Amino acid sequence: MQERFYLYDDTENTKTRFVSFVGENQRFDLAITQTNRHYGKSLVLDMQGNRFAIIGPDDLEEEGYLEFAFQLNEEDAEELRSFLAEIV
Repeated sequence: MQERFYLYDDTENTKTRFVSFVGENQRFDLAITQTNRHYGKSLVLDMQGNRFAIIGPDDLEEEGYLEFAFQLNEEDAEELRSFLAEIV
């Protein structure tokens, strides 16, 4: 059996916030992890939809990004965008 080749194997302390809120059409159950990786962006996990994205302020401004990443319609994506703008 070959020896495993790691590109990296790091351990890091992170800050994770678990938050749940109800929008007009759906409930959002999120885990938001802040770390020193990803150029200061946050790892946002949608625990109901089994999706995640690495998100920073620039991503919130990109048209269609949240809709694509979390498979949301425009209205639901705007609710999520509004919430995330407060914390990323």
